[in-house]
Amino acid sequence: MRVAVIDVGTNSTRLLIAEVNRQKEVKPLHTDLVTTRLGKGIGTAKLMPSAIGNTVTVIDDYLKRTPGWQVEKVVIAATSAVRNAVNREDFLRTVFKRTGLEVKVLSGAEEALLSYQGALSGLHTGFDSQNAVVMDLGGGSTEFTWKTPGGLSCRSVEVGVVRATEGNFTDAEILSLLVSPLQEIRKISPVDLIGVGGTVTTIAAISLSLRVYNPELVHGFDLSAGQVEKTLSLLTALPLEKRRCLPGLQPERADIIIAGVRIVKQILLYLELPRLKVSEADLMYGLAIRESDSGL
Repeated sequence: MRVAVIDVGTNSTRLLIAEVNRQKEVKPLHTDLVTTRLGKGIGTAKLMPSAIGNTVTVIDDYLKRTPGWQVEKVVIAATSAVRNAVNREDFLRTVFKRTGLEVKVLSGAEEALLSYQGALSGLHTGFDSQNAVVMDLGGGSTEFTWKTPGGLSCRSVEVGVVRATEGNFTDAEILSLLVSPLQEIRKISPVDLIGVGGTVTTIAAISLSLRVYNPELVHGFDLSAGQVEKTLSLLTALPLEKRRCLPGLQPERADIIIAGVRIVKQILLYLELPRLKVSEADLMYGLAIRESDSGL
């Protein structure tokens, strides 16, 4: 089945058009990303009218492309910024009025589960699925999913790169917000940490010095704690304008990337893990699989 997924995130709005087969394998056909920063001013828990307008315009543009791909299903999903906004109904009504489609607002646990399913669908070797933890580091929140004897445990915490940047979170504040799920995870002695989201793919791209982003090189990349530390030192030494020119770093992400790298560093330190595996397959793959299930 051919599915179009639009992910309305705190920092960016993304498009995935993919073919999903009966084995739940996702083959991406077309992708796009626009930094819409819907979560600007996230500490107020209110979506700004200008950010709503920009995001809805991007959604509408994405939808206009889908007929050319013979898409059978379309899903629009929103995460942290919309989930926690006091005026989220304004956004949902605006999207429906413009497009005729409803936005699915994902709960934190639902986002965590879909990210886990998406990540594992795209990584077939090189990790221990029984002792793996999937971490989805986004703009407004971070999700963790791992296996327990009683099933999957899904946790979502309000620590994301936009939220941490705008809130000027210290390392101690970041860790205090993450410590509850990290304590639970440490009890299972995780072997592998799989990271999804723009921060971890960006750190990988910087480590690889990619002047042109190549998802095939980023996907499955083993990102060491040393590379995370090296990237953090590099970024903090550069002023914002020079960070915008750094190979591997999307210019629109330059203002929030340092907070993201600091979050990754704290997670690796607390879990005492030497590395994480980067996955291009993420929440959007999980959404594509879920939407295709009923039609296969």
